[in-house]
Amino acid sequence: MDSRVLRRKRRCQFAAHPKVMVKRARKDAGKMRIPLEASLAELQETAKNCKACDLWKNATQTVFGEGMPSAKIMLIGEQRGDQEDLQGKPFVGPAGKLLDSALVEAGIDRKTVYVTNAVKHFKWEPRGKRRIHKKPNAAEIAACRPWLDAEIAALQPKVIVCLGATAAQTLFGRDFRVTLHRGEFLKSTLAPFVMATVHPSSILRAPDEETRHEELKRFIADLKKISRAIS
Repeated sequence: MDSRVLRRKRRCQFAAHPKVMVKRARKDAGKMRIPLEASLAELQETAKNCKACDLWKNATQTVFGEGMPSAKIMLIGEQRGDQEDLQGKPFVGPAGKLLDSALVEAGIDRKTVYVTNAVKHFKWEPRGKRRIHKKPNAAEIAACRPWLDAEIAALQPKVIVCLGATAAQTLFGRDFRVTLHRGEFLKSTLAPFVMATVHPSSILRAPDEETRHEELKRFIADLKKISRAIS
């Protein structure tokens, strides 16, 4: 087998055995006083007081995941944006609206989806009167990882979709490249179906209308694969 193909095949096998993941989640949860065997509601309440890194100091509030405890699909983004930070809910800004419309186009009922982010506080820098998103660093992502592990353990989703590089690398390591594996079903013990695709905000940042249209079509096509997989 060609060495490049072999390396790519190996990269498609991600995540620890579920017992290992649970063991790690419990160890980290103990350090952060995350309730063991907690429900999503209990995790959300406990996360309000999280000070595992310094991001809480400049954020309005912790913004936890949102969705029905019985949701089959878990979408993971990077971190909260300005509107999410102010309103206390994930994916309520422009990228969230685009995501909602893409889910409709893909035939996915929003009620079957749980949305969250790898980082629960808003990291930003001032630009005039605006608060501009700033990419979280490795230490901040690692500090928030126990919450994500706990969410996965509580929800036990059938599908996990990582939206963007930060979310994918949080679960699969810093060497993971969305550009190489976009839209693929990855071999993982985190859920029966695991996929990585772009974050909706990247579509909004496209340089022109034609590119935005094409990127949105590709994004909807990725989501349709999920819809077919669970139907």
